Amino acid sequence: MFTEGPKQRAVKKQIISTDQAPAAIGPYNQAVIHNGTLYCSGQIAIDPASGELVTGSIEDETRQVLKNVGGLLEAAGCGFEDVLKVSVFVKDMNLYGRINDVYAEFFKPEFAPARELVEVANLPKFVNIEISVIAAVGE
Repeated sequence: MFTEGPKQRAVKKQIISTDQAPAAIGPYNQAVIHNGTLYCSGQIAIDPASGELVTGSIEDETRQVLKNVGGLLEAAGCGFEDVLKVSVFVKDMNLYGRINDVYAEFFKPEFAPARELVEVANLPKFVNIEISVIAAVGE
């Protein structure tokens, strides 16, 4: 809900929660559906089963992040082919090619979404990559 002047207006939305992605650790949800669109919170390389960060290589991190995204997509009844927009945040732009190699395992060219990849100063838990997506649901 949000406040609009002195009145309050409820926004109709469906909260998505799954054990196939890390639990939210703050005042937010893993994902939300509104008007047939899924908005996924940023995912980092936390293994939802163990709660531990997946480290080692940027490929390992990226793969775990995209598995987490996949868990959210599945919980919402859609898949990677339904993703419309991807936001990728990285700590080092020099990792771009290696990230793209893993990204291509999940996003096939015929269903490739719009995307930006942005270098940032830091990310939660000092990870190297965070990804959020917007997807169509029920199409």
